[in-house]
Amino acid sequence: MRAKATSVYGTEGEPGSGNRTFSVAGQSLTAPKPVPGLYLVATPIGNLGDITLRALETLAGVDIIACEDTRITRRLTERYAISGQLKPYHDHNAEAARPKILQWLAEGASIALVSDAGTPLISDPGFKLVREVTAHGHAVIALPGASSVLTALSVAALPTDRFFFEGFLPPKQTARRARLAELARIDATLVLFESGNRVQDTLADLADIMGAREAAICRELTKMHEEIRRASLCELARGTAELETRGEFVLVVGPPAADARVMTEDALDDLLRSQLGLSSVKDAVAHAVELSGRPRREVYARALELAKDDRAKGGHGEA
Repeated sequence: MRAKATSVYGTEGEPGSGNRTFSVAGQSLTAPKPVPGLYLVATPIGNLGDITLRALETLAGVDIIACEDTRITRRLTERYAISGQLKPYHDHNAEAARPKILQWLAEGASIALVSDAGTPLISDPGFKLVREVTAHGHAVIALPGASSVLTALSVAALPTDRFFFEGFLPPKQTARRARLAELARIDATLVLFESGNRVQDTLADLADIMGAREAAICRELTKMHEEIRRASLCELARGTAELETRGEFVLVVGPPAADARVMTEDALDDLLRSQLGLSSVKDAVAHAVELSGRPRREVYARALELAKDDRAKGGHGEA
């Protein structure tokens, strides 16, 4: 009789098979071990019920679950009685953790990668891992599921045929306004992430630069205190005093009107100030002409004025 093979991942400190089971509605189910490879598993963005059966079976069956924060992922695994071993993989330990993951994959492991919420690699540190895993010839398998980007788009009541995902804007106002001036030229619905402590300032900048575009504030999507506000950017900015700022925000901004694609003077100034701090007047003007829709002669004259003003002030702009 052939001897039963033992897992090379069962030693202390290494990924182990554990009990490959999970529970749904009190029913215990067995999960087969997936074939070796890296599994990108989408997890709920708030409501723990928003997970697929395939994701649960995979999380229960893999040798290891790589996650941003083991405490957050453990809430999900405990909810569904999954006993898989959790290993941290985040921005601060990625350089040291990647070689270990690659070694385990080379030895035949099946590994799941999850983010704290939503689909891996969307505003999280998984990109470099996936690139190295594929470069070493290992399989990468995606398990689709929850995404705050798509969830916000679906409820915003704005065009979805073309959209641009920006993620988080720069935290400082000068850089943020310059980036918004660039985004204002994109002929698509915009999707932005923002934190509660900056959302009011960001909405004020959006209204100032993009005017009366239709938009939606999506707060705490899929959670108990979910809130959706739909109005023009100007109306939303005026109402920020009453806005609950606790929680996570996704801002969705409709595309520009056909007659509103020439950048405003204020937005042009923000863009030029940002570029003049990084490059020559010539390069700053070329960049601004491309984005603003304004004549080069006008942009060049304004750039010279701003550069002169900056020199008169000693070259010190906003920190």
